Amino acid sequence: MIEMLVGGLGFDPRNLSPLVLLRDPEEMNFLPIWIGVFEAAAIAMEMQGTQPPRPMTHDLLKNAVEELGGKIRRVIINDIKEGTFYALVEIEVKDGKILNLDARPSDAIALAVRARASIFVSEVVMMQAKLV
Repeated sequence: MIEMLVGGLGFDPRNLSPLVLLRDPEEMNFLPIWIGVFEAAAIAMEMQGTQPPRPMTHDLLKNAVEELGGKIRRVIINDIKEGTFYALVEIEVKDGKILNLDARPSDAIALAVRARASIFVSEVVMMQAKLV
């Protein structure tokens, strides 16, 4: 697994689709993931420290996990199939049990930035993404 950070948000110049750019701390590995407009806005708002007047969906999920005694530990971009990325959100619950919830990478990243959780990408995904 390769630990990654959110390197920034941008738009694909070919089709103006939003994307999030993940990078490793040494800036040796980069992974662009195309995401939706609303997910890009959710990530950008958190990165800029913007607090909406009411909780957004990702805030609601994070708050629910924490109110129930859980903790979002990390997210893992764990697969890529036909150009589509897959992710897991790893949640530790009260008794120490670990739950892995299937998620879209954009939602997982939006949760990670809110929960200050680590973001990981599997080596296999990094290799396959270079071929897509």
